[in-house]
Amino acid sequence: MAVSLRSARVVRSMGCGRIADHGFLADGRSAVLVDRYGSVNWWCPARFDAPSVFARLLDDDAGHWMICPDGRFSTERAYLTDTLVLRTVFTTATGSVAVTDALALEPGARGHEVGLRSPRVLARVVRGLSGEVRLRLHYRPRFEYGRMAAQLVRQDDALVAIAASARLDLRATIPLECEAGEASGSFTVRAGETRGFTVGYAPAYGAGPPAMLDAEQVIDNAVAGWRSFMGLHDYRGLYRDQVLRSALVVQGMTYRPSGAMVAAPTMSLPEELGGERNYDYRYGWVRDFSFTLEALWRVACTDEVNLQIGWLARSMGVNEGIVPIMYGVEGERDLTEHHLDHLAGYAGSRPVMVGNDAWQQRQSDVPGEALAAAWLMREHLDPMPPHVRQLLRAMIERAEQDWHLPDAGMWEARGAARHYVSSKVQCWTALDRAVRFGSRLGSEADVARWAAARDEVRRAVLTRGWSDRLAAFTAAFDTEELDASVLLMPLVGFLPADDPRMRSTIRLIEDRLSHNGLLRRWEGDPAGFVICSFWLVSCLALTGERDRAGRLFERLAERVNDLGLFAEQIDPYSGEALGNFPQAFSHIGLINAAGDLTDLDSGSYDLPPAPDRLIPSFEESGRRVSDQRR
Repeated sequence: MAVSLRSARVVRSMGCGRIADHGFLADGRSAVLVDRYGSVNWWCPARFDAPSVFARLLDDDAGHWMICPDGRFSTERAYLTDTLVLRTVFTTATGSVAVTDALALEPGARGHEVGLRSPRVLARVVRGLSGEVRLRLHYRPRFEYGRMAAQLVRQDDALVAIAASARLDLRATIPLECEAGEASGSFTVRAGETRGFTVGYAPAYGAGPPAMLDAEQVIDNAVAGWRSFMGLHDYRGLYRDQVLRSALVVQGMTYRPSGAMVAAPTMSLPEELGGERNYDYRYGWVRDFSFTLEALWRVACTDEVNLQIGWLARSMGVNEGIVPIMYGVEGERDLTEHHLDHLAGYAGSRPVMVGNDAWQQRQSDVPGEALAAAWLMREHLDPMPPHVRQLLRAMIERAEQDWHLPDAGMWEARGAARHYVSSKVQCWTALDRAVRFGSRLGSEADVARWAAARDEVRRAVLTRGWSDRLAAFTAAFDTEELDASVLLMPLVGFLPADDPRMRSTIRLIEDRLSHNGLLRRWEGDPAGFVICSFWLVSCLALTGERDRAGRLFERLAERVNDLGLFAEQIDPYSGEALGNFPQAFSHIGLINAAGDLTDLDSGSYDLPPAPDRLIPSFEESGRRVSDQRR
């Protein structure tokens, strides 16, 4: 698609492209988003949840670094194979150039060492491919989420910006003009010529200047490092390319010093354009951790499990009262939310939020997801380390105590707490896996008590979570609202997918909440939620509709952007990517659905059968469900 800087700006009211126009770079501590027009629009270099130095995603004045042709151009881009190194080819009427972007990895770091230490340097290399191309560079750092500009000072071969607690050093191989806290320059690149640029970050006090690294060497080392990491993965199932790309994206969202995985590297990208649900996702959710363990197991990268479990055990510690369901990347608990009123917001979507008040919520589904992941990984937890045993017992006790209480649910509702069905189901999951682990959880294990609580939860769900009128399981006890989260019921073994109750529920949810292959979480949700759509894939396959499940998977897999990246949500009508980006949950959904299809085809699906003692079968209960779609 041919574009000019003028036409690029009419995509929306700000200078950067749409959410899906962005590529994703990572270094094990932070992430960069760079759009197809050559503009770096997001970087929080200290760590994922630190203040930004480039935040054009949220306001045109909040900082960016652009390198692109001067005039009309077309773009074609791709990641270098098995890496998070991005190559963008710009073609103009006079020639073509490639811009290769990467966040630096520690020189020589390979395999599981990748990302443990980061030089915190962003490198960009421009290489002439044909003819000659006139380019321009615009560098506009803005600190503290765009609040602060900095005077640019030349020191040796660097252009230094210091403000607040951050320092940035820009090193360029072209002359630059400075004015009012920004720098610009124009240059021509001919076929075979190369220009290298780096921006390095360091704290303003006590750490010395940013690392001095050669741009081309940064690119080469990043390629070798990411490829060595991907060489540790041995996934041989269906949709291998898509699965491994998603695994690499998930790894890129992992804060390697602690093992925490952020839900997304961005904040306040809206679930609905112009709407108010604009949350900060740059933290580690226990729920996401649990689904991630399953994904790591799928892609045969189980060596990462101990790192992630270690982070969770240290973060949770010993708790009284509500167990936090999310943490900062180094285990911080107080993530109090506040608004940045000086920022316009993406497409005018305000408020712009830093922090996330969901950290104070009760979300009773979390123990079940953690125990389900541990059960799946049980062979790799044998013998079970004491800190893991303690962590799982604490989760079990929380599920046993909290299952009868209302909560905020897995969608983190900000209104009054309710008795969400999926939360109860996951409490059942925690207790069910506790019973299965038995004495492996230590001498304190009380299997009989856990089994009794498990069966009590099950009875409550089958009685109060079911609507005779809808012939479906509902969002919460004693309501007739639908919620896609109940699709987890067969995936955790609560009921078989081909049970008439589940069949009817799956059909009704697909009927009312699905459009163009995308499943909304609830009626009124503004867009399709990607991971829910992948849950539907697994449910359809488990009901015996394997071909239709495969077709739906492939249709969903095509909803990525041109670099294979998923947002959190997708508008089912326009196809617009919405929500924070890229979204770990969405990529984990793809991995796990592909794994489910692979396991079902091979006959190795690892799902504990639902216990049937004390619980009447559907037929015995006297209820009947019509097989006709409502």
